[in-house]
Amino acid sequence: MTTLPLPALARHSESLRMLLPQTVIQTRRLLTRWTRDPLTVMQALLFPALLLVMLNAVLGKQVSSFAGADALYGSVPMVALVGVMSGSLAGAVTLGRERDEGLLSRFWVLPVHRASGLLSRVLAEGVRILVCTIVIFAVGIALGFRFTQGLPAAIALFAIPVLYGLGFATMVTALAVYTAKAALVEVVSLGSSLLMFFSTGFVPLAAYPGWARPIVEHNPLTHAIDTMRGLSLGGPVRGPLLATLAWSLGAIAIFALPAAIGFRRASRY
Repeated sequence: MTTLPLPALARHSESLRMLLPQTVIQTRRLLTRWTRDPLTVMQALLFPALLLVMLNAVLGKQVSSFAGADALYGSVPMVALVGVMSGSLAGAVTLGRERDEGLLSRFWVLPVHRASGLLSRVLAEGVRILVCTIVIFAVGIALGFRFTQGLPAAIALFAIPVLYGLGFATMVTALAVYTAKAALVEVVSLGSSLLMFFSTGFVPLAAYPGWARPIVEHNPLTHAIDTMRGLSLGGPVRGPLLATLAWSLGAIAIFALPAAIGFRRASRY
């Protein structure tokens, strides 16, 4: 068995010791930049909040009467997840901008841990997703949404957007470091819109025509919405939760390595 020489071992330990504080510093930088970027704030907070208000005003009564339950229990989770996806897209655009401006390459030559750049983006995404989810649910509560299944279920409910969002953000990050910014925005925006309109958060499954129901049933957004509906209003949770875990963890497993390789290449661009 080979062992590292003492100087190399010391440098390795020092590098690991600095990983956490350097990751925290870069996470703070990303969050500060995002809060000062009007595009990110609009896509992650303002647009979803307005969308929720509009959906409730235009379709709320009709969907509620058709479904036999308040439409907010579907539209609030759906809009929260749409906000997660919109924010991830804005974060990916910021990543592409930093690559084009040479900021990533300047960080690469600094004496910082190589993993801190990517880890800070994961941590910042988690914080952003949680904050956006809290804001959307606050708007939902003002409109009449309530947590009827107790505090543990409410806490578990907030973990669903974080899990789903990290899977989606991993995929978008992998796409961002390999594709042009304009193409990324168009493709992801179109995909997010299709996921929203073909989900049970928009209208109940029975309201869709027969040819569309299999698409709606297997939509990853539908699984996450049904899980959050069950945790807030009541109903099946296990099946939708397992499907959400499969989609989210599968996306992370498939796109994490390409994202890491692409981020390394973009940092040396």
